[in-house]
Amino acid sequence: MEVRRGEAPAGPSATADGPDLRHHGDAEVRDDGEKLTDLAVNVRTGTPPAWLREHLAGSLEGLAAYPDGRAARAAVAARHGVPVERVLLTAGAAEAFVLLARALAVRRPVVVHPQFTEPEAALEDAGHAVGRVLLREADGFRLDAALVPGDADLVVVGNPTNPTSVLHPADEVARLARPGRVLVVDEAFMDAVPDERESLAGRTDVPGLVVLRSLTKTWGLAGLRIGYVLAEPEVVAALERAQPLWPVSSPALVAALACVSERGGAEAADAALAVAADREYLVGLLRELTGLGVSVAGPAEGPFLLVRVPDACAVRERLRAAGFAVRRGDTFPGLGQDWVRVAVRGRDVSAGFVAALREALGG
Repeated sequence: MEVRRGEAPAGPSATADGPDLRHHGDAEVRDDGEKLTDLAVNVRTGTPPAWLREHLAGSLEGLAAYPDGRAARAAVAARHGVPVERVLLTAGAAEAFVLLARALAVRRPVVVHPQFTEPEAALEDAGHAVGRVLLREADGFRLDAALVPGDADLVVVGNPTNPTSVLHPADEVARLARPGRVLVVDEAFMDAVPDERESLAGRTDVPGLVVLRSLTKTWGLAGLRIGYVLAEPEVVAALERAQPLWPVSSPALVAALACVSERGGAEAADAALAVAADREYLVGLLRELTGLGVSVAGPAEGPFLLVRVPDACAVRERLRAAGFAVRRGDTFPGLGQDWVRVAVRGRDVSAGFVAALREALGG
């Protein structure tokens, strides 16, 4: 089922020759890409900060003991003002997608695209026929809850959405909820939004709500794998039963405690403001290339931009030759070959990138 303004059938076979759902930004900087300026991966630069590295180093002395996640779980619950029974710690948000796909008995899951492709891949791997709702560029890739079929019993949506960087209104996202439906909201990048406005984390009045959060992006912990789920206790219990024993390592638990602490919260808030300012600077530079066919989806609210670039495949190779890696966009359902995703970096890096892009476009 692929939905735009209407509906058509889909399922595992529908994506067999379609976008590569397993392609992620890290593929752009492996091997010969290691020396490139990385604009393909959405992990904040300069992380983890020194104080967090010290916490992680201290955790190594206790590696002989099995991990005990109770303190970190309680800290996450306190951070969002919910009972601890509504929290599940995971090895990154990606593990949560696998758990949801395997543990929940759903018949008609739907994923709202363009967005992070791992939820659909996990659902397909678990044997589900996955429907798609494709948001349109003409609508600014904004969510329209009316597009989601009424009989969908699991709906996945990102907010802010990767790769579009669109922040959907919380009320519009909540409109997707209804009895008998699991509503999964991927908020992996919400801590990069000032004041986390439009977040549904901590809401207990939305039926079937499952919010996924990641601590890997803002804190530079992609290699450590730490995230969490906020959901009704029955859903948390079902997901927990699908986890192996001790799924989150002791260093990752220490990181969770540190990141949701008062100090962590204050630093994340400052980082979100800095990212917003750097993003607007980059958007301004890219607007100077409008005459060369460049456009930016938006308004963007995440730590990355979705950029339309003529002949993007060739341009990406020219950018690599100039020392910059960007994320190809054509592996996201709903996007074509003229899209790239660009991580927001500091102003010097952005200026260098846009100069290289101008040259790659022949400008």
